[in-house]
Amino acid sequence: MENIATILRKISIKADVFFSGKLCGIQSFEGDNNGHLHLLKSGKLTLVLDNNRKITVDKPSVIFMPGPTTHRIISDNVDAPQLVCANVIIESVDKKLLLDAVPDILVLPLSLHDDIGRTASWLFEEAFNQSVARLAMIDKLSEMFLLQVLRYVLDNQMVQGGVLAALTHPQLSKVIASIHGAPEQSWTVDSLADVAAMSRSKFATLFRETVGTTPNDYITDVRIALAKEMLKDNVPVSIVANKVGYEHASALARIFRKRLGLSPKEWLKNA
Repeated sequence: MENIATILRKISIKADVFFSGKLCGIQSFEGDNNGHLHLLKSGKLTLVLDNNRKITVDKPSVIFMPGPTTHRIISDNVDAPQLVCANVIIESVDKKLLLDAVPDILVLPLSLHDDIGRTASWLFEEAFNQSVARLAMIDKLSEMFLLQVLRYVLDNQMVQGGVLAALTHPQLSKVIASIHGAPEQSWTVDSLADVAAMSRSKFATLFRETVGTTPNDYITDVRIALAKEMLKDNVPVSIVANKVGYEHASALARIFRKRLGLSPKEWLKNA
């Protein structure tokens, strides 16, 4: 989990609680840019996903959809569910790779997963707390919750690919850690293959098949994400370029236009 924790430190995750109470009838949730977190305290409900897959939950459980998933919750007419619901917003260079690596929905009974349930319950309690530290507590608890879920996915061999799969690989995990530890370094496929102690061709194939993108594209994604963070902190473009591995601001601008269709300054204005 050490390498996963390193990746998590670069993730911004926030939970926005929007409902607490007894749910009656049908509630629809759109598959927008957010994930969803539901805590079923009591009662019975049926989840209907956009592919018409149905899941009935009749025990206190955490229901977690890390990525955008259109779904409906149908309450039981006799045993109406007591629910707390939140939008989950994950921002990270590895967001897509993380979401690709985990199942689109996890239903975790509280009786079997005490640690995850306690953290989720604590998170929701803080959402209705008027403490001055409320928002900071929610953010920290959200991060803890995600780490616990990732550990559960790894422990139960539910990883479907992406950066999590790479972090469980003894050689690729060293590569991911090296890229994140020094994104400004002039990495090449050859130098990364040396880190992995593999041949160039074998490494390039393994990385693409495991992570879902090429080593060079992954490095570019990491650098762009870091550049965005620094631009938001009003760091000059020329300095940002140097810190993420580009010699000149013009080189960073070319990468931004190629990937985002905007220059760094245009992106910052829109952001």
